[in-house]
Amino acid sequence: MMKIAFAVVALLAVAAQAYEHEDYHSHPSYKFEYGVKDPHTGDHKSAWEHRDGDVVKGSYTLEEADGTHRVVEYSSDKHNGFQAHVKRVGHAHHPEVYGHHEGGHSYGGHGHGKASSYANGNLHQHHH
Repeated sequence: MMKIAFAVVALLAVAAQAYEHEDYHSHPSYKFEYGVKDPHTGDHKSAWEHRDGDVVKGSYTLEEADGTHRVVEYSSDKHNGFQAHVKRVGHAHHPEVYGHHEGGHSYGGHGHGKASSYANGNLHQHHH
């Protein structure tokens, strides 16, 4: 019985020694980048990120629905935390007319035409 206990203690010591030598806090370091430019769908975007230890820097861009480009540049480190700077590049382009239907209602805005009823004085009041 004593030999079994000694063997278990010896195995635990070897396992503990092996555990101590494994480095779970290695220095993280990577770089990646990607991009998409699909003329069929209009999907245009790109991104990159670099990490060296606790310092991360990156950027991504994408094309907004209004034709502008969003550019986000970010960084993170121990001293400054996470910081992001967002820029919009270009001029927004909006269609002049969203839609026109009989009766003067435009369904391109909010409320599905209900605002035009209020604007025309067609407000129905209920008394209790």
